[in-house]
Amino acid sequence: MSEHFDLGLKGEELARNYLKENNYQIRATNWRFGKNEIDIIAIDQKEIVIVEVKTRSTRFYGDPEVFVTKTKQRFLVKAAHAYIIQKNINLDCRFDIIAVVVTASKTEIHHIKNAFYPLR
Repeated sequence: MSEHFDLGLKGEELARNYLKENNYQIRATNWRFGKNEIDIIAIDQKEIVIVEVKTRSTRFYGDPEVFVTKTKQRFLVKAAHAYIIQKNINLDCRFDIIAVVVTASKTEIHHIKNAFYPLR
């Protein structure tokens, strides 16, 4: 596998562990709806949380969260809607980003709650 893919898998694992440590209930990982994928679906108290994980090895090109584009947000909203309908979920929905930076010397996790809202 490519180094880029391995880094992404590591970031998603770190994000899952972080969420579990913070009492989130993981419901699904890498859930697909057509071409769209949700990295992590979790429950936080009385909300379903759709989590996009962005992992980088450097901040040279910017913080990881800036790479969650408006297009990606629309895909996440579409997939989240499908998941909620399919699983008959009756909870408020929140969209979070977990930005992970993994360098040789340290790992940083930045959890951004309510990172974006569905576009109308």
